Amino acid sequence: MNQAHLMSSKQRFRTKYGTLELRRKNLGFHKVFFYRMASGREPVREWLRQFDPADRKRIGEDLYTLQLAWPIGMPLARKLEPRLWELRSRISLGIVRIMFTKEKKVLILLHGFTKKSQKLPASDLALAKKRLAKFGENKKS
Repeated sequence: MNQAHLMSSKQRFRTKYGTLELRRKNLGFHKVFFYRMASGREPVREWLRQFDPADRKRIGEDLYTLQLAWPIGMPLARKLEPRLWELRSRISLGIVRIMFTKEKKVLILLHGFTKKSQKLPASDLALAKKRLAKFGENKKS
């Protein structure tokens, strides 16, 4: 490939974390889907609706950065366990976390919660793992 072709394959996106430069070799843009229960409910989407528009916008910006820059590490995302990560967002009420998994070019949002202590609550981790297991079962059938 010539130099001119390599230059044209770059894209730049400005985020609150700085300018991200995507190149052809990057994995590229990832879609975001909400985990859907058998009843049709989408618990993360419902949880996000409780926040005021400014906080939802901030969380959305962090999700957008995650979509563009995946794989990305701290301070935006952190791996919790195999196939389970958390998105870390700071809003007016404090700190929120969205636990998610990745399948090919899709990020599936499994569970969201407002962080109230230093340590990750075991009940929130267990719920995310349960939904991840359920997602894996549904994918096989």
